[in-house]
Amino acid sequence: MFSILKGWFGEKQTQFGMWLKLGDEYIRFHDVIVPAPNGTTQIDHLLLSRFGIFVIETKNINGWIFGNEKSKQWTQSLYGKKYKFQNPLHQNYRHTKALASYLNIDHDNIHSVVFFIGDNTKLKTDLPKNVMTHGLSAYIKSFQNNIFSTSEFNLYEQSILGLQKLNISTKEHVASLKSRYSSDSSCPKCGGELKQRQAKHGKSAGNNFLGCSNYPQCRYTKNIE
Repeated sequence: MFSILKGWFGEKQTQFGMWLKLGDEYIRFHDVIVPAPNGTTQIDHLLLSRFGIFVIETKNINGWIFGNEKSKQWTQSLYGKKYKFQNPLHQNYRHTKALASYLNIDHDNIHSVVFFIGDNTKLKTDLPKNVMTHGLSAYIKSFQNNIFSTSEFNLYEQSILGLQKLNISTKEHVASLKSRYSSDSSCPKCGGELKQRQAKHGKSAGNNFLGCSNYPQCRYTKNIE
């Protein structure tokens, strides 16, 4: 229960900080559930601005963080123990792809951000500048080129508000997650087609597995049982 409350508090801290440090030119949405080709996906925080749409994946994880942009999993090192977790950049890729499809806009106009909000979290490997433990508002404000017209901005605002009116419940979203990850035909991360491939290197060389057809943008794989 404590960990759940701590995670919730961390999320609310991020929401408060975003309200506090960003101006009125940003419209904020939180816990947005978006329909996807093979279910739904949930966005932690979404900022709509004339400078693009920011999709922010928050991680309340402490300790040292090891990973790279392409790896399937990252590692948390805490008190001498190591824990694996899903690459949040890959996780957020599904969010941004689903949102781009729903809004019918160029995916390049959506900015993916991963923000670690844990106590004393340190990134111990070189990661893209959109992965951070501080400086969230400054990073967002670094985008200053207007890419949306007033009419486009208003249209996207109404479309995102329309998502909340769809009233997709968290229970339905969890059921969608379970269904998505059990599929052997479509990728649970980006909705691409899963195709059978053969490993060429390492201990698994020669073994068959399922890989996403959108590789290398999406690197999801699944073992064939």
